[in-house]
Amino acid sequence: MRPLPLREGDRVALLVPPTTAYLDAVLSLLARGIVPIPLDPRLTGPERDRILTPLDPTVVVTDAAGLAAVTTPDRGVPRARPMHCTSGTTGTPKGVWSGLLPPAQAEALVAEERDLWGFRADDVNLVLSPLYHSAPLRFAMGTVLAGGRVVLPGTFDPARVTEAIGRERPTTMFCVPTHLQRLFAHWDEVGVPDLSCFRLVAHAGAPCPVDVKRRLLAEFPAGSTWEFYGSTEGQFTACRSEEWLERPGTVGRARPGRTLSTDADGTIWCVVPPHARFTYFREPGLTADAWRGTGEDRAFTVGDLGRLDGDGYLYLDGRREDLVISGGVNVYPLEVELVLAEHPGVTDVAVYGVEDPDWGQRVCAAVVGSATTADLTAYARERLAPPKRPKTWVFLDELPRTLTGKVLRDRLP
Repeated sequence: MRPLPLREGDRVALLVPPTTAYLDAVLSLLARGIVPIPLDPRLTGPERDRILTPLDPTVVVTDAAGLAAVTTPDRGVPRARPMHCTSGTTGTPKGVWSGLLPPAQAEALVAEERDLWGFRADDVNLVLSPLYHSAPLRFAMGTVLAGGRVVLPGTFDPARVTEAIGRERPTTMFCVPTHLQRLFAHWDEVGVPDLSCFRLVAHAGAPCPVDVKRRLLAEFPAGSTWEFYGSTEGQFTACRSEEWLERPGTVGRARPGRTLSTDADGTIWCVVPPHARFTYFREPGLTADAWRGTGEDRAFTVGDLGRLDGDGYLYLDGRREDLVISGGVNVYPLEVELVLAEHPGVTDVAVYGVEDPDWGQRVCAAVVGSATTADLTAYARERLAPPKRPKTWVFLDELPRTLTGKVLRDRLP
């Protein structure tokens, strides 16, 4: 198949399951200055349209043949960052756009990840999360760019992952706390595999329960486990688990080349190097709201709250207002509410999270109207990807609100 004619700066939406061919396509596109838009292939038709319309991709890939058509033998330093999408608290999906990077910045982008995580030619990266998420894709790309290889065992299954550890002897792994919880539960039944092959196990995406963190430290080789804090927009901190032991609850200090600060209200700001800057694609107003300062002191925020101790260690006091993190996946209530509000049997709705032992948080919806649980479950299945579908429905006569109309979400649980 002849590759499609694509030009520098074009955007290619990828809505296919993760495979080695998927990773090849991403690396090929970026080497040519073409920007992939990784998306969940389970998105419904309406969700795809809502996300992709403002991003205006040149090509939308939905199958293996489409992947082949956008892949060439070109390899080399990525000339951009993949454009991942985030909804933020606005409920409107927006693309995080780096543009094409000058050669020096492109090299710096690769070097930063390599120097922090130590990617090398003998690495074997075990991928547990879908590659359309930013963190697993970054780790996989860093591995391949260093000459290592990537193992993709498929949809997460503790038994399958355990078998892959024994067979492939991975050296690195990115995970979310839910992965660790499910692996530890499985290992309680079948025994802990030989984990001596790991030199790096990094986790992020959601707060890690203390008991899970301590078991992570106990099971994996000393000095191999890390936590980091970041967002789709950019990375803030990195923290060895041994540092966490000394300062329980911290997510670490600023990554090299970054500076952290907090406002009086706790809003976290991060100064990043030029190669790590971004805009929201074709959203100048939202971009302006996310940044402040000029020149080398230019800093961004995603609205998270925290505090810094005297040694520069960051402690999070809360994620973005209203954000639900379920199984390490960000679910933005407003995005789900906008979909549910279109149901004819819904007159008012509020989405929120409650603690869940398996998923960290469970997505719930409080509904005012005549719709039933069966009605809404079917409706959500047609219009929302699995992580966004409420697992609990609560029916109320009215939603608790402030005098100015804001829903009092803390009262809903």
